[in-house]
Amino acid sequence: DVRLVESGGGSVQAGGSLRLTCELRGYHYLSYCVGWVREAPGEEREGVAAIDGDGNISYNDSVKGRFTISRDRAKNKLYLEMNDLTPGDTAKYSCAADFVYRPVDVAVRVADFAYWGQGTQVNVSS
Repeated sequence: DVRLVESGGGSVQAGGSLRLTCELRGYHYLSYCVGWVREAPGEEREGVAAIDGDGNISYNDSVKGRFTISRDRAKNKLYLEMNDLTPGDTAKYSCAADFVYRPVDVAVRVADFAYWGQGTQVNVSS
């Protein structure tokens, strides 16, 4: 069974940084996209970033230059380094993974994956 487990959320002040980690337990589709999605109260879910098996990466425009997604295949983990956080980044961040191939920009835009983690909360205060 596939189980995605996130960690690393928390509360920070604006301008601060956090690093999210996702354990991709039982997920071995190395060619497909894995990524991060966030959802804030009262708002629609949105894709944050995604990376595919070739290392292609796509980011939501709102996080470009501030967030960095990376994947460690040997450890089967996914990371999201978040810098210069703003209150607008406050949301529950979930790790997600695909079951079929699609381009990373589509994965971020659609933000609909086959597998999901429970999510980790990120709160940014001004």
